[in-house]
Amino acid sequence: MKSNLAYAAYSQNNVSIESPEKLIKILYEGILKFTSQAKKSIESENREKKVYWINRATAIFLELINSLNYDSGDVAHYLNGLYTRQIQLLAEANINDNIKKLDEVINVTRVLLNTWNEETGYAVVK
Repeated sequence: MKSNLAYAAYSQNNVSIESPEKLIKILYEGILKFTSQAKKSIESENREKKVYWINRATAIFLELINSLNYDSGDVAHYLNGLYTRQIQLLAEANINDNIKKLDEVINVTRVLLNTWNEETGYAVVK
């Protein structure tokens, strides 16, 4: 099941998922957490941790792409392009230690999370 793959990309202890909607929220939050950790790692010049956190965020985007339902319309195609772009930005940030690229990923993901929260009734993230 694709939901299980996505969950594995953001596995934490004691996380229970009530619904697919909650899973997407958790995955977006994971991207924000991991990308923020990658920024801190660049700032502290810890290359090993930077790579680790960027790879975790990339894994989530890849699972989000793999779980898209293209039968539901143009939104899936749009999200595929958007997620692919975020993976590209993460790779560029990784290669060049570019915090601005990570900030772009954070900003886009925050918009995605807030939109998702509004659609599903979860609290909006500032």
